[in-house]
Amino acid sequence: MMDWVPAVFIVFKVLVLGTGMFFAIKWHYDQGRKENGKEKLSALLREGGKVALVFTLLLVTLLFLTFALGRKLGLDLTFP
Repeated sequence: MMDWVPAVFIVFKVLVLGTGMFFAIKWHYDQGRKENGKEKLSALLREGGKVALVFTLLLVTLLFLTFALGRKLGLDLTFP
């Protein structure tokens, strides 16, 4: 009965964080366009890409460590 709760919370969390990241990147992109500097815009896009890459790597690492800890504790983490 309660199996859907974690799925709904995870989807909600992904949507909220994804929306927040989209608007943060959009705001910084728009700020870069206001200054009319192509160097600043390319630097801004490059830094945004680095931040997105670091965030993705940290997320994958956290996911891996969570599953490793779960297996070590003897939890059944297989998908149905």
